[in-house]
Amino acid sequence: MKASDIMTTNVQTCRPDTNLAVIAKLMWDHDCGFIPVVDAAGSVTGTITDRDICIASATRREPPERLIAAEVMNGPVRACLPGDTIVNVLAEMKQFRVRRLPVIDANGRLMGVISMNDIVLAAERSKGPALKPIVSALAGICEHRTVTPAAA
Repeated sequence: MKASDIMTTNVQTCRPDTNLAVIAKLMWDHDCGFIPVVDAAGSVTGTITDRDICIASATRREPPERLIAAEVMNGPVRACLPGDTIVNVLAEMKQFRVRRLPVIDANGRLMGVISMNDIVLAAERSKGPALKPIVSALAGICEHRTVTPAAA
């Protein structure tokens, strides 16, 4: 199974200068927690999650309308290609502890997004022996990281 077989293709995006209030509304309206940030050519320059919006708003003590995607987006972009196998996609997700990856073409333009949900639902449909490595990789992605408290 390849990324293109199970990716979500109707993906909401934003530009680097989009304010966080607009992005949060997009997420709410489209029931998603992840928005790729794209430039004028459609190339993915970063990603932003609902968590990024919450933490940026709280720690910067600025209303979301005053913060823009470029200030809080994640980069460099971790992405996969449409022909990548699900095993390779999971390895990338596990290595970088991300729950979603943009699927890009050879020029870096967005084609879709593949999420843990997409993979779990595809694995559930297929059943069989491929399930164990998928569950193992997902457990690695979900594992809590060790956080060292900041010095006072």
